[in-house]
Parts: sequence; structure tokens; C-alpha cells
Amino acid sequence: MTTPTPAAVRPGRTVSDRYRLRNALLTAVTYLIALAFLFPLAWMFMAAFKTEAQAFATPPVFAFTPILDNFKQAIPTYLPALKNSLVAAIGSTLLAFALGLPAAFALAVYPTRRAQNVLTWMLSTKFMPAVGVIVPLFLLFRNLQLLDTLPGLILMYTTMNLPLVVWMMHSYMTEIPPAIYEAAKVDGASVAQEFFGIALPLSTPGMAATALLCLIFAWNEVFFALNLTNSDAAPLSVFIGEFKTSQGLFWAQLSAAATLTVLPVLIFGWVAQRQLVRGLSFGAVK
Repeated sequence: MTTPTPAAVRPGRTVSDRYRLRNALLTAVTYLIALAFLFPLAWMFMAAFKTEAQAFATPPVFAFTPILDNFKQAIPTYLPALKNSLVAAIGSTLLAFALGLPAAFALAVYPTRRAQNVLTWMLSTKFMPAVGVIVPLFLLFRNLQLLDTLPGLILMYTTMNLPLVVWMMHSYMTEIPPAIYEAAKVDGASVAQEFFGIALPLSTPGMAATALLCLIFAWNEVFFALNLTNSDAAPLSVFIGEFKTSQGLFWAQLSAAATLTVLPVLIFGWVAQRQLVRGLSFGAVK
């Protein structure tokens, strides 16, 4: 038996050093990308506590005394818009689930020859630019007296999120082994029992991820809200635009309003991040 020489060990150490260097570079790049995404939020958060003069100062002011005046001016109009956003986002998500879950179950468990065509058609509605349908939608909402109303906004966001619910939940429900449904049928289970007793409980991670995405899309939507609401049902996305007036752009107040707007969804996303990742990766590895 020969004893390994230092020269024989050196190549292994070189490969190990190379791996460590590569991991360090990948980590550095990851932090740089995260910093690039977080920098606008950090800048907005800082500007919210500045005066208007400090917010527009060139070069930027980094040492300043934080103030709360911008938040005090934003909160009176923020609270009604917050209520509208919560009602519209939560209401549209619940309605989209009420309509989309049975459709996804039927297409996944009892598919027909044209099931894929139905899914493709539903997804194709997301390809149409919003500006191309806003005129007929505006006329339709006007005739139905849904302009500047929360039911109208809920209906709009439901149609926007319904294809997402059907597609995502269809992919989750197809991952459930067919043997489970066959065993339930042998025991005499009805279609409703298969849906409520098997499909929904086993698709909980997917439902959580889909619901979070629907809430985020409805919360951030601005085009339809800007054209279909005015004051009574205006959500937070419209509320932010009130700080750009004919007198100019109030940057510090706008930053405070934007901070208040993104804060609820950031907190909710942070709390639900594990469930979101679990739901989005459900069925990815068998």
C-alpha cells in the first residue's frame, strides 16, 4: 500500500477551492440581484419620512430627521381606499374560487376530449391587452350601473383571476392519484364527496398559493380600477395617483402613500411565503 503524496492530494483541494469560489460568486450575484429588487422599496421607504425638499434634493439626502407629516396627510384618504381594496381583492378571490374550483375538478378528474381546448380558451383571455377591451367593458358597466361600485370591481377582478384559478388548480388536481378516486367510488362516494372530501383537502397547498397570487393581482391592478371607478369604490392603486396633481408631484407624500399601500401585501406575503413556495412546487418532484 502506498501513502498518498501531497502532489496527489493537491488536485482534490484545488477542485474543492474551485467549488467554494463558485459558490461565493453565486452568493454574491444573488445578493446583488436581491439588492437591485429591494433598492426601489428602500428608497421609497426613506422618501416617505423626508420633507418634499429633501425628497427632490440633488444629490440625494441620506442624513435627515424622519418626520410623520406625510403619513398624517395620507391616512384620511388611505383608510377608505384600503377598505375598497380589501373588499375587492378578498371578494373577487372567493368568487373566483367558487367558480374555478368546480371547473378545475371537472376538467382534471372527468375530462372530455375538448378539455384541453377549454383550458386553452380560458388562458387565451389573458393574452388580450386590457386597453383593447376597456371601451366595451365601460359601456357594459355603465348600462348595468356598475361603474364606481364595489360589486363591479369584484366582478372585474373575478373575470381577471378566474383563468388563473382554473389553470393552477387543474394542474394540482391532476397530480392526485386516480386510485384514490377509484377507491372512493368503490365505497359509494358521490361526485360531491370526491370533490369536497378528496380533491379539496389534497389540493390545500395549491389553493393557498393560488389564493395568494389572486390577492396580489387584484391588489396591484390599476388599469381597470382607474377607468371603472372614481371615488366611491376607488382602491389603493387609484389612491396613489391622487398625489400627482396639476400643482406638481408631491414625491414625499406619494412615497408615504405607496408605503402604506404595499405594506399589507408585503406582510401577508412574508407570513405566507412557506405556503406559497410549497404550493408552487407541489407536484414538481415525484
